[in-house]
Amino acid sequence: MIVKGDKKTIRAWAFYDWANSVYPLVITTSIFPVFYETVTSTKDADCNVLSDMVSFFGFQIKNTVLYSYVVAASFAVVCMVSPLLSGIADFAGSKKRFLQFFCFLGSISCATLYFFDPTKLELSMLSLFFASIGFWNSLVFYNAYLPEIAEPADHDKISARGFSMGYFGSALLLIICLILVQVFKMPAKHCFWITGIWWIGFAQITFWRLPSPKQKSKISGKILGNGFRELLKVGYFVRTTKRLKRYLISFFLFSMGVQTVMLMAVLFAKKEVFKGCDTSGLIIAVLLIQFIAIPGAFVFSKVSSLIGNVKTLGVALFIWVFCCAFAYFFVYDQLNFYILAGIVGFVMGGTQSLSRSTYSKYLPETEDTASFFSFYDITEKVGIIIGMVIFGFVEASSGDMRASVLALITFFVLGFLALLFVPKNENQDFKKMDRGQRHS
Repeated sequence: MIVKGDKKTIRAWAFYDWANSVYPLVITTSIFPVFYETVTSTKDADCNVLSDMVSFFGFQIKNTVLYSYVVAASFAVVCMVSPLLSGIADFAGSKKRFLQFFCFLGSISCATLYFFDPTKLELSMLSLFFASIGFWNSLVFYNAYLPEIAEPADHDKISARGFSMGYFGSALLLIICLILVQVFKMPAKHCFWITGIWWIGFAQITFWRLPSPKQKSKISGKILGNGFRELLKVGYFVRTTKRLKRYLISFFLFSMGVQTVMLMAVLFAKKEVFKGCDTSGLIIAVLLIQFIAIPGAFVFSKVSSLIGNVKTLGVALFIWVFCCAFAYFFVYDQLNFYILAGIVGFVMGGTQSLSRSTYSKYLPETEDTASFFSFYDITEKVGIIIGMVIFGFVEASSGDMRASVLALITFFVLGFLALLFVPKNENQDFKKMDRGQRHS
């Protein structure tokens, strides 16, 4: 049984951020993108790129464009699978089991990146594909615990705590990997199985201490269909509530920009700034982002308690617009990239933490938290798919990754404009959404 406000439960929940955040840092942000760009490019003795084209199922495509499309495809699968499984989780009380399954899928797939072979990209990219599915689907069930373990007044603080633990834990592993690679000359590909073990190992602390929701129904053919029916019901509920609906529209728009920046930042820096053989400066920038994100999450949480979540998110989006413009016009050298990394780290921590806690605050009193967070997750992932595809398309069309960065400003501006229409209070009263009311 889950008791709201229990400190042990909250610590166990937050610790999963410590466990799984190594995936977005090591695999999607730092070491793997550098490894991928290196092994899929043809370079001269000074590490200048001679060709960045690769063969994929007989088609010639830029390596970074292929990367963005594969990640987008993984998000498409998450969008299709998530509503089905979240409905099952709510009906059967199996959120914890699904969290465990996708944790294992993601961490094992992450470890198999050790065998990445640029001559067999069709097979090698599957590891990245399934690691992404495991990570993002696990977050659906992880996030769904937040409104169950804490009162709305504590969501901002607890969400910030989780993200901060994730930033610190992942930075610690990255430092360990850097020491192994730089000092002990260990091949970078060993970092991938180390990351997988870290993820699956520390997650056991969460699984051991986090209570399972009350067992409700056995999984049957009827429950399998309830997944999509639940998503439709959540969609109908969202459509009838102004505040939740308008917030999700804004979240959908600015997520296109935030997540695309986070997924493509290192590949941008590798191509546009750190063009030589030495990538240590790039990894330093990534660590800078991680450590500055920790106080960023708490600062934005504090500001939100003073001026409100929506206004604080509006400030964050203005900073994101500045970051994109700064990257396009000024980031040609390492100094300016370090400046940009510091600003991105600060705003990244606040944006991610507040986005999750704001949504959880706006939810009605309900037992079906997995279905609501599945809807949230799909909103985010569809936005990321569009953002990644547009990013790849603009680069492929223009031949310039900087043009793709500039295009991201549109998403932040539209997201900010949508925030202006989010009402402070919901006009209609939320009623407890139990299964009897919604299925009558």
